[in-house]
Amino acid sequence: MNFQFYLEKLFDSESFQSFIKENKKAYPCSGFFVIDLSDSKKPDNKQHIDYYIPLTKKLFSFKLEDSCSIIPVELADTEAPKKVALNYSFDFNDIKQMIQDEMDKKEVKNKLQKLLFSLQNKDGKDYLVGTAFLSNFGLLKVNIDIADMKIVLFEKKSFMDMMRVVKKDEKSEESPSEKLEEKK
Repeated sequence: MNFQFYLEKLFDSESFQSFIKENKKAYPCSGFFVIDLSDSKKPDNKQHIDYYIPLTKKLFSFKLEDSCSIIPVELADTEAPKKVALNYSFDFNDIKQMIQDEMDKKEVKNKLQKLLFSLQNKDGKDYLVGTAFLSNFGLLKVNIDIADMKIVLFEKKSFMDMMRVVKKDEKSEESPSEKLEEKK
């Protein structure tokens, strides 16, 4: 689960070589990685690396777990994505251990089940922005500065923290036209 292994897989693929030959100005702008740590016989691991073409303002994702198939991605933002560097050599097993060590320090007793990471550039630095799914509906929000290989954000959440239960007000169930009628 080494980052450089995934890059080699990308660079060696015919689909990427053809893409980069046709789009010389394309640059890497993000990556997406899923590491399934469950006891499943068929883990749901995914690795995608995304390239942006400035001339056409289009984004394409290379699905590395699927023979480097190329998928067009719709951009939600009108701003061009920032370039990310690919010259990093880190192992996702080491990242998992970093998270586990931080969990031990903060006395988080839940078990890691799945890690989701997005490689992205924020404020001129590359980060792995992650979510870790834990046993008992726990979540961790984890950001890792790749250049320094250190955790810069670590927050524990629960699934229930993410859900907002709002008590319904009887009057809020009335339609706007019913409220208008009441005022007359």
